[in-house]
Amino acid sequence: MKMNYSNHRLTRKISLPVLALLATGALACPVLADDAPQFRGPNRDGIYKEKGLLQSWGAGGPKLLWKSPRRGEGHATPSVANGRVYGMGLRDNQEIVWAVDVKTGDEVWSTPIAPGISLDAGQGGYGSRSTPTVVGKKLYTLGVGGELVCLNVADGKLLWHKNLVKDFGGSIPTWGFCESPLIDGEKVIVAPGGENTIIALNRNTGDTLWTTRVPERDRAHYSSAITTEVDGVRQYIEFLGGGLIGVSAKDGKFLWRYNTPANGTANCAAPIAIENLIFAASGYGTGGGLAQLTSNGGGISAKQIYFTKEMQNHHGGMVVVGDYLYGFNGGTLTCLEFKTGKVMWTDRSVGKGSVTFADGRLYVRSERGPIALVEATPKGYVEAGRFDQPDRSNQPSWPYIVVSNGKMYVRDMNNLLCYDVK
Repeated sequence: MKMNYSNHRLTRKISLPVLALLATGALACPVLADDAPQFRGPNRDGIYKEKGLLQSWGAGGPKLLWKSPRRGEGHATPSVANGRVYGMGLRDNQEIVWAVDVKTGDEVWSTPIAPGISLDAGQGGYGSRSTPTVVGKKLYTLGVGGELVCLNVADGKLLWHKNLVKDFGGSIPTWGFCESPLIDGEKVIVAPGGENTIIALNRNTGDTLWTTRVPERDRAHYSSAITTEVDGVRQYIEFLGGGLIGVSAKDGKFLWRYNTPANGTANCAAPIAIENLIFAASGYGTGGGLAQLTSNGGGISAKQIYFTKEMQNHHGGMVVVGDYLYGFNGGTLTCLEFKTGKVMWTDRSVGKGSVTFADGRLYVRSERGPIALVEATPKGYVEAGRFDQPDRSNQPSWPYIVVSNGKMYVRDMNNLLCYDVK
């Protein structure tokens, strides 16, 4: 089943969150060097830096260590920290946040944060899209209806919550809020859209530090914020309804925008920042563009370097390894020279899907299910193994693969699978 944004609409019933919480579990373990505590890994760029991983797979793929059922319906990519895997899903008509043990897959705790929100079945199932962000003893995540929560990682206890619609005047995107919260120092960064386009909250209390109303008052879309620094100015970048937006990390001051990579339906893939170069792409016949950020009379301007139709990346994300960008252009895995947009090679691979990088290899996952290991080289497509995930649901495989501490985590609706790739 393929995503068809044009034919489905979100129906919802928004009410106060459920505050009956579980309060069990031991104290959290120390964060490990190769944890993946947020969306797309340690630096939110799809790059997992650990070494000593399998460089090829046999016919059946790597060894399956465990399977954790009842994770709830949803397309939320998990995160890994403190000896646990964290995620979200819709279970028993409640949107929940959960934690399972990395060694066994057994559930440690689960916390309901909101009543379920109904999506058309043809839209790929129901439930959460956000990846929890773990910092120290706290976890931050965002529900489909805009419920932004901070939980205790030890037991899942709710510490504070805000609603992006009720508290900040945001509007629920057509297919729900999908953003994975960015934690930068003491700030939580998310995008309600509209009057308070981007907001910064104190991560310990939930108090508002600043809000930014972008001149066009862009609606929130389906991407997640990243950080970069240009000439000493730290900033947050969001891919919103009208395009890429940059604001000052200090006070939320609007700095620049770059609209060309945006489409009018759904901007999903997170942008990539390499120093002062920003690349973003979207589907629906649009493509991707590289812009250079430059200081300009006290402000910052974004100048396009190139734009290409050869990277119409829908929602599977992209990675930059060395001088080259890898991602799915529609249903074709494509390698581009990052600074020029030159196509180095293309291959159908597993078909349209997501891409993750670790230890010289691309982990590519088709939305139809198959998973392949591909050498990250500009010289051509070299596949080092593929397999079909067992117990596939009948919904698209949209969660990204996570590689952490020698294990590969694969989320498919109710199931979370853990493989040994060390």
